[in-house]
Amino acid sequence: MAFPRNSLRAFLSHAKTSLITAIRQSTKLTFVIGNESADLDSLTASLLYAYFRSLAPPRTAFSPLYIPLINIPASDLRLRPEYTALFHHANISASHLITLDDLPALSVLENTLQPENTRWILVDHNKFQGVLGPIYSSRVHGVIDHHDDEKMVPQKTDPEPRIVQKCGSCTSLVIKYFRPAWETISSASISAGAAHGQDDSLANDTTFSRTWDAQLAKLALASILIDTANLAAAGKVEAVDREAVEYLEARINLSLKDVKTWDRAAFYKNITEAKLDIGALKFDEILRKDYKEWVEGGKKLGISSVVKPLQFMVTKAVEESPQGGERDAFNDAVKNFMNAKDLSVFAIMTTSVSAKGHFRRELLLQTTPNAAPAATKFATDAAADLQLESLQVGGISETADEIGGNAETAMWRRIWLQKDVAKSRKQVAPLLRKALA
Repeated sequence: MAFPRNSLRAFLSHAKTSLITAIRQSTKLTFVIGNESADLDSLTASLLYAYFRSLAPPRTAFSPLYIPLINIPASDLRLRPEYTALFHHANISASHLITLDDLPALSVLENTLQPENTRWILVDHNKFQGVLGPIYSSRVHGVIDHHDDEKMVPQKTDPEPRIVQKCGSCTSLVIKYFRPAWETISSASISAGAAHGQDDSLANDTTFSRTWDAQLAKLALASILIDTANLAAAGKVEAVDREAVEYLEARINLSLKDVKTWDRAAFYKNITEAKLDIGALKFDEILRKDYKEWVEGGKKLGISSVVKPLQFMVTKAVEESPQGGERDAFNDAVKNFMNAKDLSVFAIMTTSVSAKGHFRRELLLQTTPNAAPAATKFATDAAADLQLESLQVGGISETADEIGGNAETAMWRRIWLQKDVAKSRKQVAPLLRKALA
């Protein structure tokens, strides 16, 4: 039975309660899950897919309710201040989200949430990784993504979609796919009486439905605008992104509550400033905030995207270092992070704006000795493609093949200014993975 039309807030409350019951009773569950970085795009794509599919499930759906699962522990939600800024616009809070902590403990997960009782829809990635991947990857039965197709999702996923298409934001593809369903749901809720029985000050069915639609539209717009720099990112924006923004703004303008106050530029500024507000986070929390990892050629690769320059990270490391030694502080902090994640290769990709207002990318690559040949290959092969230019940053060991220890135990490190600023982790990760393969 489909979930009746209601707000996103009410849907999430229902989904969380239903998840608990389904696990206890060993009934079928369909999950919608974003990638393990849990950035805004993964968040909104999973929430919107699960919401619309639960309101209008296919006749042959594995289960009528779709559970949006945020691919991080609940404790990591606070590392994403942009979440809090967005939740205000969508009338939800962090407590409404379903995270990894809402699943049984990993030690008993496979026996308690048996794979055969689940199906998984991937959004914003198309290869199931992280702690859940080894258990449930064979149960993936649908995908909407904008990364390179890794051919890990079956070609036939009916009744769920299999959409892998390059664009600025995965959420744009989700909106395109569910636009017909959204139209039907909105029209039906108005005619059926969306406001019936609601304890709220809103006056009528149309107002209720259009207010909920505006909240969903703002949720989607946050990801699309952030990922495309308000549709201004050269080389990233596609027609599907522009069409989604146009449609979503039209949805907002239908709401009497929002039409007079909606300001896209101010909204984008609000979410952007929140995303950049990471000063209160610790060094390792910043690296964890937007982190992805892969295993290639028996070696683990991790990449952290950071919204501040490397010099900011040096300062952060020094502030937290008990010794206060500038060079050792950063070196030790990065080495500790790599050890904790058991990484052979680690990259920090930074974004910032220069004093002259120019968008800037830096790339730090560090490896254990056994991965140095792959790193050297990447540096050679990717130099022209990414327009890499050697860079020195105060407080970080000078560019060298070996840092610390002797030749057998020393780390390999390079730091570059990445002059092709259009290429993000989405383009850099495949190059690193290819070098490791």
